[in-house]
This record gives sequence, structure tokens and C-alpha cells, in this order.
Amino acid sequence: MSKPSSAASAAPVDAELIVIAMQPVKSNQLASIGYDAASKTLAATFTRGPGTVYEYPNVDAKVYADLMAADSIGSFFGKHIKPLPFKKLAPAAT
Repeated sequence: MSKPSSAASAAPVDAELIVIAMQPVKSNQLASIGYDAASKTLAATFTRGPGTVYEYPNVDAKVYADLMAADSIGSFFGKHIKPLPFKKLAPAAT
């Protein structure tokens, strides 16, 4: 039997790219957050790192609204969003 090539294990490229408008937030942990209601996708960038965008699918609009209204966005995010499955996207070129 032959071993599968390492290219076979590469993540597939999504057919549809969702562009989510990001807005800066006041948080020690998060730099910006965006939400696409049609796909129920929340996007976040962090204050540390190169600006990688993390997309969290299947986030209800109420959870997004609660996040944005939270006294501590970072604490709410850590408790309710961070444990969810996510996709990492390379930072936008500047």
C-alpha cells in the first residue's frame, strides 16, 4: 500500500468566501469583531498576533448582540465563543 501524499491532507479551499465587515472593539484581548447574519458567522481578530481572522460559524444573532453589549467583551468571548469550532484565515495584506 502506498502512503497518501501530504498534499491530500491539506485543508480544502472554501468555494464561497464570506466577506465580513469588522469593527474595532474596546478589549484587551480582541481588536475587532464582525458578524454576518445571513451565514450566522462571527469573525474576530485579536490584539496580539499578525491579524489572523478567526471565523466562528453557527453563532446566533442574539449571542453576537450579547457579546457586543457585554461589560467585558473579552470575558464574554472567552466563555461563549472561544470554545466553538472555528476557521483561521490569513490576515489581509496591507
